Order: sequence, then C-alpha cells, then structure tokens
Amino acid sequence: MILDGTLNYLASEEAVESIKRDPYWPKWDSPWWHMTLLWELGEAARIPERIVDAMVDALNTHYLDLFPLRETEMPPDKDPYRHVACHCALGTMYRVLAGRGVDVDGRIPHLRPWFLRYQLADGGLNCDEAVYTKQSPHSSIVSTLPPLEAVLFDTDRPLTDAENAFLDRGADYLLKRKLFRSLSGGGKIIDEAWLEPCFPRFYHYDVLRGLRFVTAWADRRDKPLPRDSVQEAVDAVETALARADAGMRRKPWAEEKSLYFDGAGSWEMKNKAEPFELLEGLRAGAPLRREWSSVKTLLRACAAA
Repeated sequence: MILDGTLNYLASEEAVESIKRDPYWPKWDSPWWHMTLLWELGEAARIPERIVDAMVDALNTHYLDLFPLRETEMPPDKDPYRHVACHCALGTMYRVLAGRGVDVDGRIPHLRPWFLRYQLADGGLNCDEAVYTKQSPHSSIVSTLPPLEAVLFDTDRPLTDAENAFLDRGADYLLKRKLFRSLSGGGKIIDEAWLEPCFPRFYHYDVLRGLRFVTAWADRRDKPLPRDSVQEAVDAVETALARADAGMRRKPWAEEKSLYFDGAGSWEMKNKAEPFELLEGLRAGAPLRREWSSVKTLLRACAAA
C-alpha cells in the first residue's frame, strides 16, 4: 500500500532521531510532514505512539514557549528559524496530535493560551513577529486559520468565553475579507492561488478551507453567515471542483526552500524541498469533493436558519 512507506518511516529510529534534531525541518520529508499528511488523509490513528511521544517532547523542549516580538526577547543560544514556532505550525500540529487522541492541553499546556495571546486587534494572527510592533498591525489569513481550526474543531468540552471571543473575532476577520480579499488593498485578491482548492494543505490556505471554518463556526456558535461574504468563495470552489483535474492544478508544497542538516552539526538552506512517496502519489479530487459536500450541507443549514 502507498501508506506503507510513511508508516514504516514513522516507526523507525531514523524518524525519532530526525525529531530530536529538529521537529519541523526539513520540508517535506521529516516526520512532521508524514504525520500531518496521515492526519489529513483521516489516518491519524495509525501514527505510531513512539513518534507521537517524540513530537510531544519536542514541542515542549525544542521550541520557546513564547513568540519573541523583538530581538532582545530571543535567547542568545537559540536560532530564530529553528527554535521559534509559528502560529500556523502550532495550530496544525495541535490538530494532528488531537486527531491521534493526544490530550494536547494536558501534555503541551502552553499551546492553547498561545493562540489566544497572539490574536491581533483585527481578529487574526501573523507569523511575522515584526508586525506585532507596528502601530496598526495587520494579520495574515495563512497564519490565522490553523489556530482558529484547532480551537473550533478540537475542543471536546464547552468553550470558554475567551475561546468564543477568539473564534468570533477570527471569523469576523475572515468574513470581512470575503475569505480572500484585502481590506487595506481596497478589496483586491490577496493571492489568486487561493481560489484553487488544494490537497494536502499542511499550513497552506485556499477558500474551501476558509469556507469550512466559517460554516462550522456559524453552525456551532449559532451565528448568521452573510451570503455576500462567502458567495465569491463558493463560486470559485464550484468552478474549480467541476473540472476533471480538480485539486491537481495547485501543489503549493512543490516549490519551496528548506533547511537541511548537513550531517556535521550545521543546517543549510536549499532551494528545493524534497517530497516523499505518499505526498507525490496523492490524487486530490476525491477528498476535496467530500469536504465540499460537507461544507454545502452547513451552507444550506446556515441559509435556512
């Protein structure tokens, strides 16, 4: 089976040692990405317990438990590329571990407060630390969505007032921008690629992902979902998924740089990240159409409310 290579790798000593060196790098072939892809495929239960424990340990010890906003907050013995986790990465791995059945709040207690702590006044978050020191900071949709998803989808108890407010502000941030438009840019499209649903996503964004969040938020919070705030995104998804090559036009992971360990104690940036067999062999159309079907059900429910 195509999953075997990833499952065997995650069960190996090599994978454990990779996490000990760095839980995130390199893209796309460290355990972080294998685990995330299994989760996106609905196979999180098959992630070996040993590698789960290694990732939990790394999230507690490898990274700082804060997001330094100024150079003076960065410990001198830490590397900002390797020892500071970004919001979208933490939101993603929170979901992966929760999907595997981990009590994330119990075992990594600083993660959930992190999401709420770094929400900006506009309702979003930003993985660029310099933004937080500006007089009028602006959030990033890519940085914002994974923490929102973690709180909305992976909370198995009643939400606190602070968590509800976090989600409401985040949903408002997305809806004001119609899921893909810039307010400060006069409504221009932030990134044309976002109109093309993609799978797997890892931390990447598309309007179907945004629609899944806001429809689920409206349903759980019993909130109205303004049709004019989502209609353009709905139209874009329907157009994209009607094509025979649905989900295949966009592979955001295909061309990115990555840090690689050189085997002698140093890390170097290479111009192209290396994918693994399971990632290269996926066909995106079916999972995206299943997701769209569930989103349409919630859209109808919101319209009828």
